Amino acid sequence: MKEYKYTINGNKYEVVISDITENIATLTVNGQEYTVEMEKQAEPEKPKPVVRKAAETAESSEGGSSSAAASGAGTAIKAPLPGVITDIPVEVGQEVQAGETVIVLEAMKMANALQAEKAGKVSAIVVKVGQSVMEDEPLVYIE
Repeated sequence: MKEYKYTINGNKYEVVISDITENIATLTVNGQEYTVEMEKQAEPEKPKPVVRKAAETAESSEGGSSSAAASGAGTAIKAPLPGVITDIPVEVGQEVQAGETVIVLEAMKMANALQAEKAGKVSAIVVKVGQSVMEDEPLVYIE
């Protein structure tokens, strides 16, 4: 239960929110009970993988196609919690070993080195240094 006191245009309102179930709130305003349906927030659209420019250069120098990198093929390394990307020590096309750091994420004033779960090749990097990310957001793909 939460209680709030408001003054709007000189009128005083005492609001008590007693229950919220999904998008229905039960509240009392100046002693009168109301049931309020709240609008559901739209799900934010998840960003699509965007390969850094260096990936195109690496792919074309190998004579391969950049379609695998652009599609974000492989296993995604995801953000374990919300934070800001502070370093990306790998490049698209680079071979990595299991346990090798692929992203450094600052969260709660601590640097978290995110490591490759398996050996493979970095197929896409979908974030950039300085970008804020949410929990479970894909950061790097390894195939």
